[in-house]
Amino acid sequence: MTQVRFHAEGSRASVTPVFDRLDARFGEEGAPVSMVELDEAADRHEVSVYFEDGDEVDADAVHAAFAPLSPAREDLPDIDWMASVLADLKPVRAGRFLVHGAHDRHQVRPHDLAIEIEAGQAFGTGHHETTAGCLEMAGRLIARRRPRRVLDLGTGSAVLAIGVAKLARIAVTATDIDPVAVRVAAANARLNGVHTLVRTSVATGLEGGEIRERAPFDLILANILAGPLMRMAPQMAAVLTPGGDLVLSGILARQRRAVLAAYRGQGIYHRATLWRGDWVTLHLSR
Repeated sequence: MTQVRFHAEGSRASVTPVFDRLDARFGEEGAPVSMVELDEAADRHEVSVYFEDGDEVDADAVHAAFAPLSPAREDLPDIDWMASVLADLKPVRAGRFLVHGAHDRHQVRPHDLAIEIEAGQAFGTGHHETTAGCLEMAGRLIARRRPRRVLDLGTGSAVLAIGVAKLARIAVTATDIDPVAVRVAAANARLNGVHTLVRTSVATGLEGGEIRERAPFDLILANILAGPLMRMAPQMAAVLTPGGDLVLSGILARQRRAVLAAYRGQGIYHRATLWRGDWVTLHLSR
């Protein structure tokens, strides 16, 4: 499978609308979209979109989204980028949690809630602002009120499910649309000694059998993307207990108000926002 990156440079004013169009057109389909600052003084920024299968890319749609910029195409080697960079990543602290690789076990302190995640094929090493934000927000909530039924929706590598299971010693339902992610999540739960608490399964959105069987939940964690989170607001409301809590992330700061409005329409209201860089983690409750 060929990995492909389309990218273009320009001023912040010129690349921002391109980022928005790429995110709307391809981001919700799972294609990572990024915008990075190359040179602050010169106002040089780069916007990129990545595809896993270069043979299936709709080049016309890509060029239309980049307009008026002219994107360059770069064919990337088919390697495990996560594995290649993990050794250089430092442990991440989020409240009481420490997310680390095996090479940093020596940095775990006596009172840390350590989550060991190795390079794999699933999203989530805890280094991204959204994952760390969810861990910190979940820790705050559980310190005030111990949930009984927890759902980690779009679990990826199961960082969040493992963290909640370790902190509260309760069962967590962890689901993902990707069977590979589910296998990785189960392996990580076993590595961290919480495989008897973290129950993993494949599910598309909130349609999975495990979700129907265990609903309603009094804590739902969902670190996905703003678009899917907004579309799923009615389904989230249907499986959330009265007084239940939602922790939502994968949300850019500029998308915050739209996400809050989608849930306000379901009678679920904003309680707190945790800001990390350009990303936010939201706490909402019914």
